[in-house]
Amino acid sequence: MAEGPDNGAQRAQDAARLRDLERRLAEKTPKDRGPSPLAGHDRAHIAWRMVIELVSGLGIGFAIGYGLDYWLGTMPIMLIVFIFLGFAAGVKTMMLTARELNRPGPPGTDQRAGPQTGKDEGI
Repeated sequence: MAEGPDNGAQRAQDAARLRDLERRLAEKTPKDRGPSPLAGHDRAHIAWRMVIELVSGLGIGFAIGYGLDYWLGTMPIMLIVFIFLGFAAGVKTMMLTARELNRPGPPGTDQRAGPQTGKDEGI
């Protein structure tokens, strides 16, 4: 096992070596890395957000389809149609989230046009 320093001179020498190492590391560390593509976001948080968007679209489509089938008496037809519509809505929402992450600046803003208005011109 490693033993600690025996005297004060050895401790001072170790402290000087540590300060020198910290100085050299500070010199070699890049100062301006620029904003990361996920600045302020955790990748797992974003992945869970996208999964929840997809699953909630499917769940809402299922609920609407089942309710309409129960009400109209056409059991599998509306359920299938609205499951596909819910899936499409979930994928569209996921794509909007991915587009939002690719914009420069904080999420929810477009630096060319100011804050987002909720309209999507591309789709």
